[in-house]
Amino acid sequence: MKYNKTTAFLMLLKPSLLFAQAVERFPKPDFQSGYVRPELQSPVPRSLALEYLDVFVLFAALILATYFALKARSRWKVFAVMIFSLVYFGFFRKGCICPIGAVQNVSLAIFDSSYVIPLTVIAFFALPLLFTLFFGRTFCAAVCPLGAIQDVVVLRPVRVKPWLAHVLGLVPYLYLGLAVLFAATGAGFIICQFDPFIGFFRFGASFNILLLGASMLVLGTVVARPYCRFLCPYGVLLHWMSRLSKWHVSITPSECIGCRLCEESCPFGAINMPANDPPVDKRKRLRLLAVLVVLIPVAVVGSGWVMSRLSVPLSRQHFTVALAEKIRLENADASIEPSDETNAFRASGVTTGELFDNAQVIRKKFRIGGWILGMFLGGVFSMKLIGLTVHRRQTDYKADTGACFSCARCFSYCPVEKVRRGDLDPDEIDKIKQSI
Repeated sequence: MKYNKTTAFLMLLKPSLLFAQAVERFPKPDFQSGYVRPELQSPVPRSLALEYLDVFVLFAALILATYFALKARSRWKVFAVMIFSLVYFGFFRKGCICPIGAVQNVSLAIFDSSYVIPLTVIAFFALPLLFTLFFGRTFCAAVCPLGAIQDVVVLRPVRVKPWLAHVLGLVPYLYLGLAVLFAATGAGFIICQFDPFIGFFRFGASFNILLLGASMLVLGTVVARPYCRFLCPYGVLLHWMSRLSKWHVSITPSECIGCRLCEESCPFGAINMPANDPPVDKRKRLRLLAVLVVLIPVAVVGSGWVMSRLSVPLSRQHFTVALAEKIRLENADASIEPSDETNAFRASGVTTGELFDNAQVIRKKFRIGGWILGMFLGGVFSMKLIGLTVHRRQTDYKADTGACFSCARCFSYCPVEKVRRGDLDPDEIDKIKQSI
């Protein structure tokens, strides 16, 4: 078996090359053992012109989804754009380029100056965030293929208990943090690796990934969009942007009459209902709030310490660290049979000292990243607890600007909206008010 020394050395220093899905940078090794090289599941690289076409289609789809949700207020038109996006970005484009996976490219570009991120990837990452900042999550409504494939299977959705939704809502923050940590350290693109629907879009994947995707779709028949709500790392950024959005879909085109017809219309639990809570002891609530504020540093530092301890097993997912541990074990125990990876390393001419030094540097990066990730998660957890203690008065049914996917389902239930469309006589509104 022949190995190029420079190639092997570069693979040690730049393990992120193992995850480059576009171009084979090095010639295939000359295997002499009858080994058959497996076919890659990644899509074939497209020309630059076609990549720019993808950006144009993304921009056009965002414009249409935004117009149909906010101006036309039409569920069926939003649904039509969603089906188009599923076909084009999902099955035709095979799920790549993906704004969700682009989080990793951006992270790698920030922490690795030698990585040049394509402009099309930047566009796919930034455009949905920009639209969300102004108009809410219309990208989720009709443009994201991962959301679309889940939306079409929603049959009999059940409401997730609020406490469970809050707990599961912390998972995307962890997933986002791990994705950034792995990409920044060159350990890999875990969002792409564990994409549950990529196997359907590309008509082929490992059995485990296909099983994960099928399970997600089956669950999605009763728990609407489980990946979007409780896993999607890009959804964290969209949630933040949507909270700041200046224009956002509203359930009613004018004043809410409190008919409660929209109460069960949202399968995602994104409608905030009027708060008719009994009077609360303000002093007691303020004391609780003060305790939580004092505990924030404890939660932040404690979470940082826990994640810094977990950085040890996490760092073993990096190619260089895993290889260094294998070499160390083989050097310590002569009875261990060398693997293909260790044989390749020994043939490369790189010394074990260089390998161990590189592994130590990577471990340090994981340890620092673990502290940052843990402190971030501790802060998020603290802010969520504080948010739950704050009492807000509300008299109307309103969309939760952060969680609302702008899917336009609730429009078809609102009698005020029906009057606007001409589907209901205005006099009927008075009758409905009297019956409330």
